[in-house]
Amino acid sequence: MLKKIKLNLTVMESMLYYWEATKDREKVGEAFIKAVAGAKEMKLTYDDDFDEESARRGLSAISNTEPFVPKNRNEGRFWNDNMWMLEDMDYMRAIMQPLKVLNLDSVIEEVNSKGDFGVEEVEVVFLPLHLKPYYTSSDTLLINFFCVKPEGVESAAPTDSNLDIDVEAREMIEMNDLKSFIASKLMELK
Repeated sequence: MLKKIKLNLTVMESMLYYWEATKDREKVGEAFIKAVAGAKEMKLTYDDDFDEESARRGLSAISNTEPFVPKNRNEGRFWNDNMWMLEDMDYMRAIMQPLKVLNLDSVIEEVNSKGDFGVEEVEVVFLPLHLKPYYTSSDTLLINFFCVKPEGVESAAPTDSNLDIDVEAREMIEMNDLKSFIASKLMELK
């Protein structure tokens, strides 16, 4: 039986600072960028196509206003989505604000109503990722921040056409359906 869902926005709080500072043309230190790229939560999503160095390179290039040549689709999307947040800070805030006050008690009830869950505590983590809308890792659900679409906002994720990367449409998670999305994906942890 599920008793507790811990919401983890640690990396997103760091990214909020990163985007604000970068937008204001402040220098974001390499140590800070390495700490974000090396966060334990981020490491749960890394694979052969996108690793700690990929994240560090993308964030560093943006902060230092350097040209960025992605090695693959994942790197291109990560860089592109972070640039998108800088260009549309209102959109970013429209996602962040509801996440900061997100109450997942109803998700616990929904998950438990579907039968024995088998885990008492899980963690839901929002991260700045690339292509996939979510990942699971033992008792953790990791959700791609860039796939959350705020209520009442028409802006959608940018395409990667300017990066010459063939990208299919990405699943967007409507803010008003976020709790249902979380409940359904937590069932994969069973």
